[in-house]
Amino acid sequence: MSDTMDTAQRPHRHPEKRNRPDNPIQRKPSWIRVKAPVGKEYKNTRKIVDDHKLVTVCQEAACPNIGECWEKKHATFMIMGEICTRACAFCNVATGKPNALDAFEPFRIADAVEKLGLEHVVITSVDRDDLADGGAAHFAQVITAIRERMPETTIEILTPDFKGKHGALEVVVEARPDVFNHNLETVPRLYPTVRPGARYFTSLQLLAQVKQLDPTVFTKSGLMVGLGETKIEIQQLMDDYRAADVDFLTIGQYLQPTAKHHHIDRFVTPEEFESYASMARARGFLMVSSSPLTRSSYHAGDDFRRLRDAREKKLSAQRVTPAAE
Repeated sequence: MSDTMDTAQRPHRHPEKRNRPDNPIQRKPSWIRVKAPVGKEYKNTRKIVDDHKLVTVCQEAACPNIGECWEKKHATFMIMGEICTRACAFCNVATGKPNALDAFEPFRIADAVEKLGLEHVVITSVDRDDLADGGAAHFAQVITAIRERMPETTIEILTPDFKGKHGALEVVVEARPDVFNHNLETVPRLYPTVRPGARYFTSLQLLAQVKQLDPTVFTKSGLMVGLGETKIEIQQLMDDYRAADVDFLTIGQYLQPTAKHHHIDRFVTPEEFESYASMARARGFLMVSSSPLTRSSYHAGDDFRRLRDAREKKLSAQRVTPAAE
C-alpha cells in the first residue's frame, strides 16, 4: 500500500493539523495487519478508477482493506471531489476549499460501475458545507445515472449530515437508494475532540428521518472503537441506534493515519469485537458487522444480500398468525 501511505503522509492534506503535537503511531497487533495489494484485478480496478478520473474513499482514507476489495473489483466511489470542508480528527481525507462540482461525474461513475460489473455499489462523499444543499442534488444525480445505466445494480450511499440544510435529505431519499448509511463514528462524549464539525443528535435524527421518509430503505451506520470510549457508552449508543430504527451496525478499529491525527487509545481485541456483536444482535439489529478491519463498505455487497434476507425472514415471522403457530 505504498501509494496509499505516501498520500496519507502529505502534510498539505491537513493544514489545520500542522501545529498539533505529534501522537506517535503505535505498532499494529497481528490481527489487523494486511497484505500489500499486488493482484491483477487490483491493478485493473485501479486502471478503471484512474481512466475515469474518479476519487475513491479507499485511497483517500487510506483504507487497510483496499487490496482485498479492489482484487474483487469492489471500489467505494467518493463524489464531489477529494477535499472536505471539515476537519475530523480521525479522518485522512484532505481538508480545504473544494473545487466546483463536476456535472459529468455521475455519468463517469455509472460507466465505471458498468465496466467493473458491480452488482452492488457504494457511493460516499466529502462534506460540502459550501454548497446550498450540502451536495444532496449531486448524490441524487449519481444514483439516477447508475440506475439508468445499470438498473439491476443495488446502490448504497454513505452521506454527510448535510448540516441540517432544509430539504436536502428529502432530495436524496427520493432518489431511492437501497441502503442509506450515515456514520455516527463515536460516542457523544468524544465528539468535541474526534468529530468537532458534527453533532451527535443531528446525525442520529438524520437516520431516524430517513426511515420516516421511506421505511423501505435500509439504514446503516458505523462506529469506530479504540478512541477512548467505554463499554457502557457503546451500549447506550446501540440503544440510541435502535430508537432511530437503524437496521445495520458496523463496528471497526480506529487506525491513526498520521502522527497529527487523534491518538489510538487502545487496540480492541477480536474477542471484544465479538462481544460487541452479541450486544448488538441482542438489541434487534437486522445485521451486525463487528471486527478489527470492519469498515462501512467492507463486504458491502455480500452484507446487503444478507440484510435483505434478514428483513424478509423477520417480515415472514410477523406474518405468521397465532392459529398457524
